[in-house]
Amino acid sequence: MSSTQSPIILWNQTIDQAESNCACSATSAQHRSVNAALTQHGHWTQPEAVLTQPLPEQHTLLFNPVGTAGPVVLNDVAFAAYRNYEQPKRLDSPAAQQLAELDLLQPVAVPQRIPDSPSTTLTAWLHVTNACNLRCTYCYVDKSDEAMDAATGLAAIDTLFASALRQGFQAIKLKYAGGEATLNFGLVKTLHEYAEQQAQATGLVLEGAVLSNGVALSKAMLTFIYEHNLRLMISLDGSEAEHNVQRTFVNGRGSYNHVMRSIDRAIAAGVRPHLSITITGQSIDGIADAVKFALDRDLLFNLNFYREHEATQDANELRAGDERLIAAMLAAFAIIEEQLPRQSLIGALVDRSSFAGPHKHACGAGHDYVVVDHQGKLSRCQMEIERPVTDIFSAEPLTEIQLHTTGFQNLSVDEKEGCRDCQWRYWCAGGCSLLTYRVTGRNDVKSPYCNVYKAIYPELLRLEGLRLLKWRNN
Repeated sequence: MSSTQSPIILWNQTIDQAESNCACSATSAQHRSVNAALTQHGHWTQPEAVLTQPLPEQHTLLFNPVGTAGPVVLNDVAFAAYRNYEQPKRLDSPAAQQLAELDLLQPVAVPQRIPDSPSTTLTAWLHVTNACNLRCTYCYVDKSDEAMDAATGLAAIDTLFASALRQGFQAIKLKYAGGEATLNFGLVKTLHEYAEQQAQATGLVLEGAVLSNGVALSKAMLTFIYEHNLRLMISLDGSEAEHNVQRTFVNGRGSYNHVMRSIDRAIAAGVRPHLSITITGQSIDGIADAVKFALDRDLLFNLNFYREHEATQDANELRAGDERLIAAMLAAFAIIEEQLPRQSLIGALVDRSSFAGPHKHACGAGHDYVVVDHQGKLSRCQMEIERPVTDIFSAEPLTEIQLHTTGFQNLSVDEKEGCRDCQWRYWCAGGCSLLTYRVTGRNDVKSPYCNVYKAIYPELLRLEGLRLLKWRNN
Protein backbone atom coordinates (compact mmCIF):
# COMPACT_ATOMS: atom_id res chain seq x y z
CA MET A 1 0.00 0.00 0.00
CA SER A 2 1.44 3.37 -0.93
CA SER A 3 1.88 6.16 1.57
CA THR A 4 -1.07 8.54 1.97
CA GLN A 5 -0.55 12.29 1.90
CA SER A 6 -2.12 13.04 5.30
CA PRO A 7 -1.27 11.74 8.77
CA ILE A 8 -3.87 9.45 10.32
CA ILE A 9 -3.94 8.98 14.10
CA LEU A 10 -6.44 6.52 15.62
CA TRP A 11 -7.22 6.04 19.30
CA ASN A 12 -10.13 5.31 21.62
CA GLN A 13 -11.98 8.45 22.59
CA THR A 14 -14.50 6.54 24.68
CA ILE A 15 -14.37 3.02 26.08
CA ASP A 16 -17.43 1.24 27.46
CA GLN A 17 -16.26 -1.00 30.26
CA ALA A 18 -17.98 -4.35 30.65
CA GLU A 19 -19.87 -4.73 33.92
CA SER A 20 -18.04 -6.92 36.43
CA ASN A 21 -18.78 -8.58 39.74
CA CYS A 22 -15.90 -6.77 41.39
CA ALA A 23 -14.90 -3.44 42.91
CA CYS A 24 -13.26 -2.28 39.73
CA SER A 25 -13.21 1.49 39.47
CA ALA A 26 -14.21 3.17 36.25
CA THR A 27 -11.19 4.60 34.47
CA SER A 28 -11.01 6.60 31.32
CA ALA A 29 -8.36 8.16 29.18
CA GLN A 30 -8.12 11.86 29.91
CA HIS A 31 -5.99 13.61 27.32
CA ARG A 32 -4.41 16.87 28.33
CA SER A 33 -4.33 20.10 26.38
CA VAL A 34 -0.78 21.13 25.63
CA ASN A 35 0.27 24.30 27.42
CA ALA A 36 0.42 27.17 24.93
CA ALA A 37 3.75 28.42 26.24
CA LEU A 38 5.32 24.98 25.79
CA THR A 39 3.87 24.80 22.29
CA GLN A 40 5.48 28.06 21.29
CA HIS A 41 8.77 27.91 23.15
CA GLY A 42 9.31 24.39 24.47
CA HIS A 43 11.16 21.51 22.86
CA TRP A 44 9.53 18.10 22.67
CA THR A 45 10.83 14.58 22.20
CA GLN A 46 9.78 10.93 22.27
CA PRO A 47 9.19 9.41 25.71
CA GLU A 48 11.67 6.66 26.54
CA ALA A 49 9.17 3.92 27.32
CA VAL A 50 6.94 3.96 24.22
CA LEU A 51 6.22 0.47 22.85
CA THR A 52 5.73 -0.04 19.11
CA GLN A 53 4.27 -2.90 17.08
CA PRO A 54 3.91 -3.13 13.29
CA LEU A 55 0.38 -3.44 11.94
CA PRO A 56 -0.94 -4.15 8.42
CA GLU A 57 -1.03 -1.58 5.60
CA GLN A 58 1.99 0.39 6.83
CA HIS A 59 0.45 1.25 10.18
CA THR A 60 2.18 1.16 13.56
CA LEU A 61 0.78 0.72 17.05
CA LEU A 62 2.24 2.97 19.75
CA PHE A 63 1.63 2.64 23.47
CA ASN A 64 3.10 4.83 26.19
CA PRO A 65 2.86 2.91 29.50
CA VAL A 66 3.08 6.13 31.51
CA GLY A 67 0.78 8.10 29.22
CA THR A 68 -2.96 8.58 29.34
CA ALA A 69 -4.09 7.69 25.82
CA GLY A 70 -3.80 3.91 25.73
CA PRO A 71 -2.97 2.27 22.38
CA VAL A 72 -2.68 4.62 19.40
CA VAL A 73 -2.41 3.65 15.71
CA LEU A 74 -0.44 5.80 13.24
CA ASN A 75 -0.24 5.53 9.48
CA ASP A 76 3.18 5.88 7.88
CA VAL A 77 2.92 9.66 7.54
CA ALA A 78 1.98 10.14 11.19
CA PHE A 79 4.67 7.66 12.26
CA ALA A 80 7.23 9.67 10.29
CA ALA A 81 6.09 12.76 12.19
CA TYR A 82 6.59 10.85 15.44
CA ARG A 83 10.07 9.67 14.42
CA ASN A 84 10.94 13.26 13.59
CA TYR A 85 11.15 13.84 17.35
CA GLU A 86 13.96 11.41 18.09
CA GLN A 87 15.85 14.63 18.75
CA PRO A 88 14.14 17.48 20.66
CA LYS A 89 12.38 20.17 18.64
CA ARG A 90 9.35 22.41 18.80
CA LEU A 91 5.89 21.20 17.85
CA ASP A 92 5.75 22.17 14.21
CA SER A 93 2.57 20.60 12.82
CA PRO A 94 -1.00 19.62 13.75
CA ALA A 95 0.13 15.97 13.80
CA ALA A 96 2.88 16.78 16.31
CA GLN A 97 0.38 18.69 18.43
CA GLN A 98 -1.94 15.68 18.40
CA LEU A 99 0.89 13.31 19.36
CA ALA A 100 1.75 15.60 22.27
CA GLU A 101 -1.85 15.61 23.47
CA LEU A 102 -1.82 11.80 23.35
CA ASP A 103 1.38 11.67 25.48
CA LEU A 104 3.42 10.28 22.59
CA LEU A 105 5.65 13.33 22.74
CA GLN A 106 6.79 14.98 25.94
CA PRO A 107 8.47 18.27 26.88
CA VAL A 108 12.22 17.95 27.35
CA ALA A 109 13.24 17.63 31.02
CA VAL A 110 9.61 17.27 32.16
CA PRO A 111 9.03 13.70 33.43
CA GLN A 112 5.73 12.08 32.58
CA ARG A 113 3.49 11.14 35.49
CA ILE A 114 -0.01 9.78 35.48
CA PRO A 115 -2.50 12.21 37.01
CA ASP A 116 -3.62 11.58 40.59
CA SER A 117 -7.26 12.22 39.81
CA PRO A 118 -9.58 11.46 42.74
CA SER A 119 -12.48 9.14 42.05
CA THR A 120 -15.77 10.87 41.39
CA THR A 121 -18.01 7.80 41.84
CA LEU A 122 -18.87 5.93 45.03
CA THR A 123 -19.72 2.32 44.17
CA ALA A 124 -21.71 0.02 46.45
CA TRP A 125 -22.47 -3.69 46.29
CA LEU A 126 -25.97 -4.19 47.73
CA HIS A 127 -26.28 -7.79 48.89
CA VAL A 128 -30.07 -7.95 48.55
CA THR A 129 -30.21 -11.64 49.37
CA ASN A 130 -27.92 -14.34 50.69
CA ALA A 131 -29.93 -16.99 48.86
CA CYS A 132 -29.03 -18.46 45.49
CA ASN A 133 -30.55 -21.03 43.17
CA LEU A 134 -27.11 -22.22 42.00
CA ARG A 135 -24.14 -23.84 43.73
CA CYS A 136 -21.15 -22.69 41.69
CA THR A 137 -17.87 -24.40 42.45
CA TYR A 138 -15.86 -21.20 42.93
CA CYS A 139 -18.45 -19.16 44.86
CA TYR A 140 -17.27 -17.42 48.05
CA VAL A 141 -20.73 -16.73 49.57
CA ASP A 142 -21.84 -18.87 52.52
CA LYS A 143 -25.42 -19.08 51.34
CA SER A 144 -28.59 -19.07 53.45
CA ASP A 145 -32.26 -18.20 53.00
CA GLU A 146 -31.81 -14.76 54.56
CA ALA A 147 -32.59 -11.65 52.54
CA MET A 148 -32.32 -7.90 52.96
CA ASP A 149 -35.57 -6.24 54.03
CA ALA A 150 -36.87 -2.91 52.75
CA ALA A 151 -36.04 -0.99 55.94
CA THR A 152 -32.40 -2.07 55.80
CA GLY A 153 -32.12 -1.40 52.09
CA LEU A 154 -33.65 2.07 52.26
CA ALA A 155 -31.43 2.98 55.21
CA ALA A 156 -28.43 1.78 53.19
CA ILE A 157 -29.40 4.07 50.30
CA ASP A 158 -29.69 7.02 52.70
CA THR A 159 -26.28 6.24 54.20
CA LEU A 160 -24.61 5.90 50.80
CA PHE A 161 -25.96 9.19 49.49
CA ALA A 162 -25.02 11.00 52.70
CA SER A 163 -21.50 9.54 52.60
CA ALA A 164 -21.09 10.45 48.94
CA LEU A 165 -22.13 14.04 49.58
CA ARG A 166 -19.83 14.41 52.60
CA GLN A 167 -16.82 13.15 50.66
CA GLY A 168 -17.49 15.14 47.51
CA PHE A 169 -18.39 12.33 45.11
CA GLN A 170 -20.34 13.34 42.04
CA ALA A 171 -22.00 9.99 41.33
CA ILE A 172 -23.19 6.79 42.97
CA LYS A 173 -23.19 3.37 41.36
CA LEU A 174 -25.31 0.63 42.91
CA LYS A 175 -24.66 -3.03 42.13
CA TYR A 176 -27.63 -5.19 43.09
CA ALA A 177 -26.18 -8.58 43.91
CA GLY A 178 -26.21 -11.57 46.23
CA GLY A 179 -26.62 -14.48 46.35
CA GLU A 180 -28.86 -14.12 43.34
CA ALA A 181 -30.40 -10.66 43.10
CA THR A 182 -33.39 -11.79 41.02
CA LEU A 183 -34.63 -13.86 44.00
CA ASN A 184 -35.39 -10.56 45.76
CA PHE A 185 -36.13 -8.44 42.71
CA GLY A 186 -39.08 -6.71 44.35
CA LEU A 187 -36.58 -5.11 46.72
CA VAL A 188 -34.27 -4.22 43.83
CA LYS A 189 -37.14 -2.27 42.27
CA THR A 190 -37.99 -0.53 45.55
CA LEU A 191 -34.39 0.44 46.25
CA HIS A 192 -33.61 1.68 42.77
CA GLU A 193 -36.75 3.79 42.52
CA TYR A 194 -35.87 5.32 45.90
CA ALA A 195 -32.28 5.88 44.78
CA GLU A 196 -33.58 7.68 41.69
CA GLN A 197 -35.54 10.02 43.96
CA GLN A 198 -32.45 10.63 46.11
CA ALA A 199 -30.32 11.31 43.04
CA GLN A 200 -32.79 13.90 41.81
CA ALA A 201 -32.93 15.54 45.24
CA THR A 202 -29.16 15.65 45.77
CA GLY A 203 -27.92 16.25 42.23
CA LEU A 204 -25.74 13.14 42.30
CA VAL A 205 -25.57 11.06 39.13
CA LEU A 206 -26.97 7.55 39.62
CA GLU A 207 -25.81 4.40 37.86
CA GLY A 208 -27.07 0.91 38.52
CA ALA A 209 -26.39 -2.70 37.60
CA VAL A 210 -27.98 -6.05 38.32
CA LEU A 211 -25.52 -8.92 38.74
CA SER A 212 -27.22 -12.21 37.93
CA ASN A 213 -26.54 -15.86 37.21
CA GLY A 214 -29.10 -15.55 34.42
CA VAL A 215 -31.21 -18.50 35.49
CA ALA A 216 -34.52 -16.84 36.33
CA LEU A 217 -34.69 -13.46 34.60
CA SER A 218 -38.33 -12.84 33.77
CA LYS A 219 -39.75 -10.53 31.14
CA ALA A 220 -41.05 -8.22 33.89
CA MET A 221 -37.58 -7.96 35.42
CA LEU A 222 -36.02 -7.18 32.07
CA THR A 223 -38.67 -4.53 31.39
CA PHE A 224 -37.75 -2.80 34.67
CA ILE A 225 -34.03 -3.05 33.86
CA TYR A 226 -34.63 -1.53 30.43
CA GLU A 227 -36.95 1.23 31.58
CA HIS A 228 -34.61 2.31 34.39
CA ASN A 229 -31.45 2.14 32.29
CA LEU A 230 -29.81 -0.46 34.50
CA ARG A 231 -26.93 -2.55 33.28
CA LEU A 232 -27.19 -6.31 33.45
CA MET A 233 -24.31 -8.69 34.05
CA ILE A 234 -24.83 -12.41 33.45
CA SER A 235 -22.29 -15.12 34.24
CA LEU A 236 -21.38 -17.52 31.43
CA ASP A 237 -18.41 -19.80 31.99
CA GLY A 238 -17.69 -21.46 28.67
CA SER A 239 -19.48 -23.80 26.34
CA GLU A 240 -22.29 -25.99 27.66
CA ALA A 241 -20.08 -28.76 29.01
CA GLU A 242 -17.72 -26.47 30.94
CA HIS A 243 -20.42 -24.12 32.19
CA ASN A 244 -22.50 -27.02 33.49
CA VAL A 245 -19.57 -28.40 35.48
CA GLN A 246 -19.10 -25.32 37.61
CA ARG A 247 -22.47 -23.53 37.56
CA THR A 248 -25.06 -26.04 38.72
CA PHE A 249 -28.42 -26.00 40.43
CA VAL A 250 -28.72 -27.31 43.98
CA ASN A 251 -29.60 -30.75 42.57
CA GLY A 252 -26.41 -30.80 40.46
CA ARG A 253 -28.14 -30.10 37.15
CA GLY A 254 -26.37 -27.71 34.77
CA SER A 255 -27.72 -24.19 34.24
CA TYR A 256 -26.46 -23.50 30.70
CA ASN A 257 -29.77 -23.80 28.85
CA HIS A 258 -31.51 -21.54 31.35
CA VAL A 259 -28.78 -18.91 30.90
CA MET A 260 -29.08 -19.12 27.11
CA ARG A 261 -32.81 -18.46 27.30
CA SER A 262 -32.30 -15.51 29.63
CA ILE A 263 -29.68 -13.94 27.36
CA ASP A 264 -31.96 -14.27 24.33
CA ARG A 265 -34.88 -12.90 26.35
CA ALA A 266 -32.78 -9.94 27.51
CA ILE A 267 -31.65 -9.04 23.99
CA ALA A 268 -35.25 -9.25 22.77
CA ALA A 269 -36.24 -6.84 25.56
CA GLY A 270 -33.63 -4.31 24.46
CA VAL A 271 -31.20 -5.16 27.25
CA ARG A 272 -27.72 -6.12 26.09
CA PRO A 273 -26.18 -8.04 28.99
CA HIS A 274 -22.49 -7.93 29.79
CA LEU A 275 -21.08 -11.43 30.14
CA SER A 276 -18.81 -12.29 33.04
CA ILE A 277 -16.66 -15.29 32.11
CA THR A 278 -14.71 -16.88 34.96
CA ILE A 279 -11.72 -19.02 34.02
CA THR A 280 -10.92 -21.96 36.27
CA GLY A 281 -9.19 -25.27 35.72
CA GLN A 282 -12.66 -26.72 35.13
CA SER A 283 -13.84 -24.23 32.52
CA ILE A 284 -10.64 -23.22 30.77
CA ASP A 285 -11.16 -25.40 27.68
CA GLY A 286 -14.49 -23.71 26.89
CA ILE A 287 -13.44 -20.08 27.23
CA ALA A 288 -12.88 -19.52 23.51
CA ASP A 289 -16.41 -20.80 22.85
CA ALA A 290 -17.85 -18.32 25.36
CA VAL A 291 -15.92 -15.49 23.70
CA LYS A 292 -17.28 -16.46 20.28
CA PHE A 293 -20.78 -16.59 21.74
CA ALA A 294 -20.40 -13.01 22.99
CA LEU A 295 -18.91 -11.74 19.74
CA ASP A 296 -21.65 -13.38 17.66
CA ARG A 297 -24.20 -11.35 19.64
CA ASP A 298 -22.12 -8.17 19.89
CA LEU A 299 -22.05 -8.33 23.70
CA LEU A 300 -19.43 -6.86 25.99
CA PHE A 301 -17.64 -9.40 28.16
CA ASN A 302 -14.76 -9.76 30.57
CA LEU A 303 -12.50 -12.70 31.36
CA ASN A 304 -11.92 -13.22 35.09
CA PHE A 305 -9.24 -15.41 36.62
CA TYR A 306 -10.24 -17.64 39.51
CA ARG A 307 -9.45 -16.14 42.92
CA GLU A 308 -8.87 -18.40 45.88
CA HIS A 309 -10.91 -17.82 49.01
CA GLU A 310 -11.55 -19.43 52.38
CA ALA A 311 -14.60 -21.38 51.20
CA THR A 312 -12.68 -23.10 48.39
CA GLN A 313 -13.01 -26.88 48.57
CA ASP A 314 -11.58 -27.95 45.21
CA ALA A 315 -8.71 -25.48 44.88
CA ASN A 316 -6.51 -27.87 42.93
CA GLU A 317 -9.21 -28.41 40.31
CA LEU A 318 -10.04 -24.72 40.13
CA ARG A 319 -6.47 -23.51 39.69
CA ALA A 320 -5.50 -23.40 36.03
CA GLY A 321 -1.77 -22.62 36.22
CA ASP A 322 0.06 -19.91 34.31
CA GLU A 323 0.84 -21.87 31.15
CA ARG A 324 -2.74 -23.07 30.66
CA LEU A 325 -4.09 -19.61 31.40
CA ILE A 326 -1.79 -17.97 28.87
CA ALA A 327 -2.67 -20.55 26.22
CA ALA A 328 -6.40 -20.14 26.87
CA MET A 329 -6.20 -16.36 26.72
CA LEU A 330 -4.26 -16.43 23.46
CA ALA A 331 -6.83 -18.84 22.02
CA ALA A 332 -9.59 -16.43 23.04
CA PHE A 333 -7.65 -13.55 21.47
CA ALA A 334 -7.41 -15.53 18.23
CA ILE A 335 -11.21 -15.77 18.18
CA ILE A 336 -11.45 -12.02 18.76
CA GLU A 337 -9.00 -11.34 15.92
CA GLU A 338 -11.24 -13.26 13.53
CA GLN A 339 -14.26 -11.22 14.60
CA LEU A 340 -13.00 -7.80 15.73
CA PRO A 341 -15.94 -5.95 17.33
CA ARG A 342 -16.91 -2.35 16.70
CA GLN A 343 -16.66 -1.51 20.40
CA SER A 344 -13.39 -1.64 22.30
CA LEU A 345 -12.92 -4.52 24.72
CA ILE A 346 -9.76 -3.37 26.47
CA GLY A 347 -11.57 -1.51 29.25
CA ALA A 348 -12.09 -4.73 31.19
CA LEU A 349 -11.26 -7.71 28.98
CA VAL A 350 -8.44 -9.21 31.03
CA ASP A 351 -9.13 -10.05 34.67
CA ARG A 352 -8.52 -7.05 36.95
CA SER A 353 -6.74 -5.09 34.22
CA SER A 354 -8.09 -2.01 32.49
CA PHE A 355 -6.58 -0.27 29.49
CA ALA A 356 -9.30 2.38 29.54
CA GLY A 357 -6.87 4.65 31.35
CA PRO A 358 -3.86 4.47 33.69
CA HIS A 359 -4.60 3.88 37.36
CA LYS A 360 -2.70 3.07 40.55
CA HIS A 361 -5.26 0.78 42.22
CA ALA A 362 -6.78 -2.29 40.56
CA CYS A 363 -10.09 -1.69 42.32
CA GLY A 364 -11.84 0.68 44.69
CA ALA A 365 -11.77 -1.52 47.81
CA GLY A 366 -10.94 0.60 50.82
CA HIS A 367 -11.25 3.81 48.81
CA ASP A 368 -14.47 4.39 46.86
CA TYR A 369 -16.26 1.06 47.23
CA VAL A 370 -18.37 -0.54 49.96
CA VAL A 371 -20.28 -3.77 50.35
CA VAL A 372 -23.60 -3.71 52.24
CA ASP A 373 -24.72 -7.16 53.32
CA HIS A 374 -28.34 -8.24 53.82
CA GLN A 375 -28.19 -7.21 57.50
CA GLY A 376 -26.79 -3.74 56.84
CA LYS A 377 -23.19 -4.55 57.77
CA LEU A 378 -20.45 -2.97 55.67
CA SER A 379 -17.24 -4.56 54.42
CA ARG A 380 -14.53 -3.53 51.98
CA CYS A 381 -15.00 -6.33 49.43
CA GLN A 382 -17.70 -8.90 48.73
CA MET A 383 -15.08 -11.62 49.15
CA GLU A 384 -14.77 -10.37 52.74
CA ILE A 385 -18.48 -10.07 53.36
CA GLU A 386 -18.08 -12.31 56.43
CA ARG A 387 -15.68 -9.72 57.93
CA PRO A 388 -17.72 -6.53 58.32
CA VAL A 389 -15.95 -3.35 59.36
CA THR A 390 -18.96 -1.26 60.37
CA ASP A 391 -22.65 -0.88 59.53
CA ILE A 392 -25.03 1.52 57.83
CA PHE A 393 -25.98 3.16 61.14
CA SER A 394 -22.47 4.41 61.87
CA ALA A 395 -21.92 8.18 61.74
CA GLU A 396 -19.07 7.88 59.20
CA PRO A 397 -19.15 4.36 57.72
CA LEU A 398 -17.23 5.17 54.54
CA THR A 399 -14.45 6.79 56.55
CA GLU A 400 -14.25 3.66 58.73
CA ILE A 401 -13.92 1.55 55.59
CA GLN A 402 -11.17 3.81 54.28
CA LEU A 403 -9.21 3.82 57.55
CA HIS A 404 -9.46 0.08 58.24
CA THR A 405 -5.96 -1.39 58.60
CA THR A 406 -6.60 -5.05 59.41
CA GLY A 407 -6.05 -7.67 56.72
CA PHE A 408 -5.44 -6.84 53.08
CA GLN A 409 -4.59 -3.26 52.09
CA ASN A 410 -5.31 -1.87 48.64
CA LEU A 411 -1.97 -0.12 48.18
CA SER A 412 -0.88 1.96 45.23
CA VAL A 413 0.98 -0.09 42.64
CA ASP A 414 3.95 2.23 43.20
CA GLU A 415 4.29 0.71 46.68
CA LYS A 416 4.47 -2.90 45.49
CA GLU A 417 7.67 -4.89 45.16
CA GLY A 418 8.05 -6.21 41.62
CA CYS A 419 5.71 -3.52 40.28
CA ARG A 420 7.45 -0.19 40.82
CA ASP A 421 9.59 -0.41 37.69
CA CYS A 422 7.29 -2.55 35.54
CA GLN A 423 6.13 -0.99 32.29
CA TRP A 424 2.62 -2.38 32.81
CA ARG A 425 2.15 -1.17 36.38
CA TYR A 426 -0.48 1.51 35.68
CA TRP A 427 -2.64 -0.87 33.65
CA CYS A 428 -2.85 -3.93 35.92
CA ALA A 429 -2.18 -1.81 39.05
CA GLY A 430 -0.75 -4.88 40.74
CA GLY A 431 -3.85 -7.04 40.35
CA CYS A 432 -6.37 -8.03 43.03
CA SER A 433 -4.96 -6.93 46.40
CA LEU A 434 -7.07 -9.40 48.36
CA LEU A 435 -5.90 -12.35 46.24
CA THR A 436 -2.27 -11.31 46.61
CA TYR A 437 -2.65 -11.04 50.38
CA ARG A 438 -4.32 -14.45 50.66
CA VAL A 439 -1.71 -16.17 48.51
CA THR A 440 1.43 -14.41 49.80
CA GLY A 441 0.48 -12.96 53.17
CA ARG A 442 1.76 -9.58 51.97
CA ASN A 443 0.20 -6.41 50.60
CA ASP A 444 3.31 -4.93 49.02
CA VAL A 445 4.11 -7.50 46.32
CA LYS A 446 2.96 -8.18 42.78
CA SER A 447 -0.03 -10.28 41.77
CA PRO A 448 0.20 -14.09 41.59
CA TYR A 449 -1.01 -13.62 38.00
CA CYS A 450 1.80 -11.21 37.09
CA ASN A 451 3.46 -13.58 34.61
CA VAL A 452 0.15 -14.15 32.84
CA TYR A 453 -0.51 -10.43 32.52
CA LYS A 454 2.94 -9.75 31.09
CA ALA A 455 2.62 -12.58 28.57
CA ILE A 456 -0.72 -11.49 27.12
CA TYR A 457 -0.67 -7.68 27.28
CA PRO A 458 1.34 -7.17 24.05
CA GLU A 459 -1.16 -9.32 22.16
CA LEU A 460 -4.06 -7.47 23.75
CA LEU A 461 -2.65 -4.17 22.48
CA ARG A 462 -2.10 -5.61 19.01
CA LEU A 463 -5.74 -6.73 18.92
CA GLU A 464 -6.89 -3.24 19.83
CA GLY A 465 -4.71 -1.81 17.08
CA LEU A 466 -6.28 -4.16 14.54
CA ARG A 467 -9.75 -3.24 15.80
CA LEU A 468 -9.03 0.48 15.44
CA LEU A 469 -7.87 -0.14 11.88
CA LYS A 470 -10.91 -2.20 10.97
CA TRP A 471 -13.39 0.38 12.22
CA ARG A 472 -11.39 3.52 11.41
CA ASN A 473 -14.15 4.96 9.26
CA ASN A 474 -16.80 4.42 11.95
